[in-house]
Amino acid sequence: MTERVKVSGDLGRRVAARREELSLSREQLAARAGLDPGYLDHLEETGGAPAIDVVHKLAVALNMGVEELLRDTPGGRLEKLEPDECLRLIAPGGIGRVAFNEPAGPAVLPVNYMLHNGAIIIRTAIGGPLDEPLRTGMDGAEFKIAFQVDRIDETTREGWSVLVRGGVHHVSPDERAAAAASGVQPWAGGPRELYLRIATTEITGRRIRRG
Repeated sequence: MTERVKVSGDLGRRVAARREELSLSREQLAARAGLDPGYLDHLEETGGAPAIDVVHKLAVALNMGVEELLRDTPGGRLEKLEPDECLRLIAPGGIGRVAFNEPAGPAVLPVNYMLHNGAIIIRTAIGGPLDEPLRTGMDGAEFKIAFQVDRIDETTREGWSVLVRGGVHHVSPDERAAAAASGVQPWAGGPRELYLRIATTEITGRRIRRG
């Protein structure tokens, strides 16, 4: 009977990460190890329970020791981020998520954003899902919403997440030039002439590192 090894789900990630370090395609690694490319696809995606001879072949093909290939990835260390570090991480802009309540219930939408003069700037469509649902209908009164940004590396199981809470303000025509100076550019096509500004009233974050 073929001896199989019980491994953690990280085996596939370790194989894929090492393969990429060596600039090998899956087909090239499969050829090196004498494995079927389809089986290697399955192994990288699921980890599986490979036969011990398969593990030996992969270790040789990846220039690794068997123990190194099989070792469990230690648990991560969760760190609290200070507000200044949170702002530094989200400063380049990119993709974030707006979380708010609408009549049908809680909603979360991905958006392009820029950090400008200490506030989150979003450019979206007039009449879109971030227009009327975020208007209180009262001058000077704003809904408090949440805005989240993260960067995650699934291979290494490391990353960070930043959460911003604050009032959302519909930029008036008089304020539009200042908001446009942020340079935010939405990926979605069509007219995007509504600017929203989210105050960074409360900002928290966490980072996970490998132990």
